[in-house]
Amino acid sequence: MSDLPFGFGSSSPDDENSAGDSGPGGSGVPQNPFAALFGGNPQDLGAAFAQLGQLLSYEGGPVNWDLAKDIARQAVSAGGDPTPSAAQRSAIEDAVRLAEVWLDGATALPAGTSGSVAWSRAEWVEGTLATWRSLVDPVAEKVVAATAAAVPQEMAAMAGPMLGMMRQLGGAMFGAQVGQGLGALAGEVVGSTDVGLPLGPSGRAVLLPAGVARFGEGLSVPEDEVRVYLALRECAHQRLFSHVPWLRGRLFGAVEDYARGISVDTSMLEEAMRSVDPSNPEALQEALTSGMFEPEDTAEQKAALARLETLLALVEGWVDSVVTQASSALPSAPALRETVRRARATGGPAEQTFATLVGLELRPRRLREAATLWGELLATRGMDGRDAIWEHAELLPTADDLDDPAGFAARDAFDLSELEGAGAPPADPEDAAAGDQEPGGVSDTGQDGG
Repeated sequence: MSDLPFGFGSSSPDDENSAGDSGPGGSGVPQNPFAALFGGNPQDLGAAFAQLGQLLSYEGGPVNWDLAKDIARQAVSAGGDPTPSAAQRSAIEDAVRLAEVWLDGATALPAGTSGSVAWSRAEWVEGTLATWRSLVDPVAEKVVAATAAAVPQEMAAMAGPMLGMMRQLGGAMFGAQVGQGLGALAGEVVGSTDVGLPLGPSGRAVLLPAGVARFGEGLSVPEDEVRVYLALRECAHQRLFSHVPWLRGRLFGAVEDYARGISVDTSMLEEAMRSVDPSNPEALQEALTSGMFEPEDTAEQKAALARLETLLALVEGWVDSVVTQASSALPSAPALRETVRRARATGGPAEQTFATLVGLELRPRRLREAATLWGELLATRGMDGRDAIWEHAELLPTADDLDDPAGFAARDAFDLSELEGAGAPPADPEDAAAGDQEPGGVSDTGQDGG
C-alpha cells in the first residue's frame, strides 16, 4: 500500500509537496490548490471564493474529475508539451508496423492493433482519464463512505448541509491529488500500458514521442531502436488484452476487490471528528490532511493485492518473454530489456504515482520469475502451447507456480479438451462487459474525440 492515505498528501509544512510548492517537475501548479482559500494572499480572496464556489458545485462523485483534468493539463503544459510532428507520427507508424511483423513470429496471438497513435502528454491525460476514473472512484467512494459513517450523530444533526460541503471539499482534494499524480505520470510514460493495464483506446498502439525520447536518455542507444523496442512492448500488451477478453475485467476486478476490503478505524475517526469545527475550513483542511483517514490493511485487501500482483507479474512476464524473442535482431534489446525490467520490478516514480492515485502499488514484484516461467513453457510446449494458457483462466499459473517454473512447465495438466468451449469465466458478472469497454476519449488521429 501507499505510505499515505489515499487522496491526501503529507501534512508536514516542510514537505516538498506541502501547500504553496510547485507541482510535478516544478510546473508551478500548487500541490495544495486550497492554499489561497486557507491563509493565502488576501489579494487572491476574490478568486479564491470563485474557485470555492466551483468546487462546491461539483456533483460528479467522490473525485472532482474536472479539477483533476485541469491540474494535470496545467502540469504538462507548464513543462512544455509540443504536439507530435508529422515526422514523429510517421516514425511511430513505421515502428508499430515493424513491431507487428516481428511479433507475428514470436506469439500465436494475432495482432491486436488496427493502427497507431502518437500522443502529446496532454492527449495522454485526456485519452486515459476515463480508465483512471474506473480505477480510482471505487477506492475513493469507499473511503468517503467510511468517513461519513464515522461522523457522530450529534455532529451530523448540527452540521446539516455542512457535511455535504465536506464531501465536496474531500472530492476536490482527491481530484487535486489525482491531477497532480496524472500530470507527473504523463511526464514519464511512453505509451498506454506502462503500468500493466490497458489505459488507452482499444486496438490502438499508443506511443508518446516525448516519452520515447526521455526513456532513451543516457542509454547510448539510437532513438529508432528505442522506439521499435517500446513499440514491441506496446503491441504485445495490445495483443494480449485484445485476444484474452476476460483479462481486463480480472485486473480491474482485483482493484475493486481491494476497494471493497477497505476498512477505516472508525473509533479514531470519531475522536478526531469531535474536535473538528465544520464551520472552520482551515481546521477541516488540517484534519483531512492528517493520518486519521488512513485505511487499515485488512485481510481482504491483502488477498486482493496478492491476486493483482500475481496477475500483473504474469502479464508483464509474458510480454517480457515475447518481446525478448521478437527483438532478437535488435542489437540494443538486452540493455533496453534490463532497463524496463528494473523500472517495473523495483517501482519508479510512475509506480509510486499510481500507488498514490489508487492507494495500492501496481508492482509486478515477481516479474523475473514470471518471465522465466513463460520461457520454460516456450521451451517445453512451443509458442502455441505457451500462449494457449491464456485461453482459460483456470490454466494460469499461481503464485506458488512462480516458485517452480520448470515444474509447472513440465506438469501434464493442460488437457485443453476438458475445457473446450468452456471459455474463461470472468471474475464477476461485469467482467465480460468490462472487457468490451473502450476507454479513452482520443480519436485515431490523436485529437480529442469529442
